[in-house]
Amino acid sequence: MDTKDYYETLGVSRDTPQDEIKKSYRQLARKYHPDLNKGSKEAEAKFKEINEAYQVLSDPQKKAEYDQVGHATFTPEDAAGYKTPGYDDLFRDFGLGDIFDVFSGRTTGPGRNGRPRSRAGADLRYDIKISLTDAFYGIKNTVEVPHDYECTTCNGTGAQPGFVRDCPTCRGTGEIRQVQQRDGQQVMMIAPCPDCGGRGKIIGKACETCQGKGTIRKTRRIEVSIPRGVRDEQFLRIAGEGEPGIQHGPPGDLYAVVHVRPNPSFERHGADLQSTATIGLRTALLGGEIIVSTLTGKASLKIPPGTQSHTTFRLGGQGMPFLGSDKRGDLLVKIIVTIPKNLTKTQKEMIRGAFTGLT
Repeated sequence: MDTKDYYETLGVSRDTPQDEIKKSYRQLARKYHPDLNKGSKEAEAKFKEINEAYQVLSDPQKKAEYDQVGHATFTPEDAAGYKTPGYDDLFRDFGLGDIFDVFSGRTTGPGRNGRPRSRAGADLRYDIKISLTDAFYGIKNTVEVPHDYECTTCNGTGAQPGFVRDCPTCRGTGEIRQVQQRDGQQVMMIAPCPDCGGRGKIIGKACETCQGKGTIRKTRRIEVSIPRGVRDEQFLRIAGEGEPGIQHGPPGDLYAVVHVRPNPSFERHGADLQSTATIGLRTALLGGEIIVSTLTGKASLKIPPGTQSHTTFRLGGQGMPFLGSDKRGDLLVKIIVTIPKNLTKTQKEMIRGAFTGLT
């Protein structure tokens, strides 16, 4: 780090605002923190470089001095005289006070204020089966999804009112903190309390309404809009329709997985459809016009003279819609030439006469 430029280390420039410097530091710290890169000396060294640079560039006075005289006057000890931060040290800079705020991205509520942290609710999955025609036009499908709602009797504690107390192990914070030594540095480790499961509360008597679960199971009707052109096994995200959050955390999301049932007449390949049509020997030899089925009705298909069996013709714009577009794929029609069986003697003579001179 003796010659490493602090701005280069954090990926910022001299005129970058403080909030952007902090944002860049936060992203890099999350990426290289030793506790998320077990055993990686490279990540540990990079993490120290990032923190040394941030200690200088986040301090207006030190930053001004660094901009004037450069890197030469700074040593790792001069850079705020700091030690490699543990979880508490690192995230106190952001006013979060809790490792999970940054690393999970969905946990809120600082543990240092004596309250158990809140957590986002779990995501849910719901499988929906539709027909190919439904996928073509798009539909609205109402689904019934079971949710766990916070019990209003105990407010989610799981305890009968008056029978809940702070966990003596974590003193109501919902977390256990331990200091470990790493390369001569102290690192604060934070983990959910094993005795209360991170809730910070111990139940003396279970809630009679929810039987101590803290939640009530209810079914909710949700309308899912399935867009035209949806693909088989495509995930549709319905934000905020998952399980409710814990300790007033945000709800999770609902992921509806669409399954398009096979169609007996059409085989789907992306936005294209494929079907088959049969023609007689006369049409194959002399050509003609046939009517084929599409998802929206009927279409005319010209058969040129001399068409061979298993020849595929393309009808433009008669396939599936592209997702989010008015454009459509094509319909590919494979022609099967049928050969007559059990000809009469007269028919055989007529064919011999017609094919005289032909191989």
